Amino acid sequence: MNIIVCVKQVPDAKDVRLDPETNTLAREGVEAIMNPFDRHALEEAVCLKEQLGGKVTVLSMGPPQAEEVLREAISCGADEGVLVSDRAFAGADTWATSYTLAKAVEAIGTFDLILCGKQAIDGDTAQVGPGLASRMGLPYVTCVQKTREATDSSIQVERMMDDGYDVVQLPLPALLTVVKDINEPRVPSLKGKMKAKKAEISMLSASDVGAEAQYIGLAGSPTQVVNVFAPEARGDRKIFSGTAAEQVEQLVDKLKGYL
Repeated sequence: MNIIVCVKQVPDAKDVRLDPETNTLAREGVEAIMNPFDRHALEEAVCLKEQLGGKVTVLSMGPPQAEEVLREAISCGADEGVLVSDRAFAGADTWATSYTLAKAVEAIGTFDLILCGKQAIDGDTAQVGPGLASRMGLPYVTCVQKTREATDSSIQVERMMDDGYDVVQLPLPALLTVVKDINEPRVPSLKGKMKAKKAEISMLSASDVGAEAQYIGLAGSPTQVVNVFAPEARGDRKIFSGTAAEQVEQLVDKLKGYL
């Protein structure tokens, strides 16, 4: 089974801050990591490869330094990495990103399954996976918490729901987005780290994947951040002190004034 895993390099959540001028995430001086949900997608892909054979290709769209997460993915069992990087991609929203990734997947060639994390922690939209599947005309399932059975022609999974889970079977090729419950990502082995260090990462530009200028980056993004601000505090605020019983009594007395 040939699997493509989409991964993203994101700012570490504890260091996230915004650039007040561009209203985008400030990345300079902030530690970058592999998106946590994507780690689970990668682990599931490697497990399927170990079960069925085949190849795992890791795909990322980002600046040149995103090569780091591709090497990390190879150290954890992926076979090769592809980085789609071009200044023309800057400022892309989820619509433009899914278009770019679709063109990159077409450039990679034949595949049986695409795996993505449920969402990226820097945007939390959970739109890129389904958007990629829609652009490529693939059947897809989101929020997968378990792979029940996989063959060369189909895959059966459990989709997490608010009140339990659904069992869904899809023909291949298909796309899945996964949640953290699906597995426990492995730690890179020394052999894996050595392999990753020597690996050649394929670099693709906008022209390499045949992306049209009007569909990528800011130009191809129908949604753009105009302003970012913290909401002002409204109304009076009162902090009660004392025991729980005393605080309740104080709250009741305060509320009586509004009756």
